[in-house]
Amino acid sequence: MDAIECIKTRMSIRQFKKEPVERSQLEELIDIARWSPSYKNSQPWEIIILSGAKKEALSARLVELFQGGASPGPDIPEPQSWPPAEEARIAHLYKSRADAFGIDLNDPGILKKAKIANFNFYGAPHALYLFQDSSLTPWSLFDMGLFAQSFMLAAHARGIGTVPQAFATDYARDVKSFLDIPETKRLILGISIGFPLSDKNANSFRTDRADTKELVRWIE
Repeated sequence: MDAIECIKTRMSIRQFKKEPVERSQLEELIDIARWSPSYKNSQPWEIIILSGAKKEALSARLVELFQGGASPGPDIPEPQSWPPAEEARIAHLYKSRADAFGIDLNDPGILKKAKIANFNFYGAPHALYLFQDSSLTPWSLFDMGLFAQSFMLAAHARGIGTVPQAFATDYARDVKSFLDIPETKRLILGISIGFPLSDKNANSFRTDRADTKELVRWIE
């Protein structure tokens, strides 16, 4: 597939086959994504990929924290409010998912299930965590976004599914302790990785996008 098709057809996958991805394939995806641009070529990304028993143990720990009522402590705080345009798009997403599946993400019970699914990495055989040094400026967060996008596009081009996960960073200190990552590192993002299940409803829902005319001002 060409680059344009890859960008337009990539989607978040939330149901995975149990079949693991070969390490050589995962290494190839990292090798591709490392060519992402970054401020002054600083390349501020550090990557952990979890599989097997270690991934399952981390999932169990995160679910235990959540069900035990532990307060989230992500290194990048969850937004508490949105500007009107962005808030309207989020509301549209929630309504679309409710219409498609009868699931209201504003329902606390449904949200609880969604968070547990996140902490279980949606059953994917692999989980990736992205870190960077906490002394870096917001420019390096932008760079990390470029790396994550490159990784997910490369995966899609190889028939491998991914989903970026903010909830997977809710207990950043515990994740870093579990993985023996220094507190001087900032946990940015989790990504579930695996081969998509094509016959599951969770993978049949595709989000839409705002019209281009809403996003651009032409000045001549």
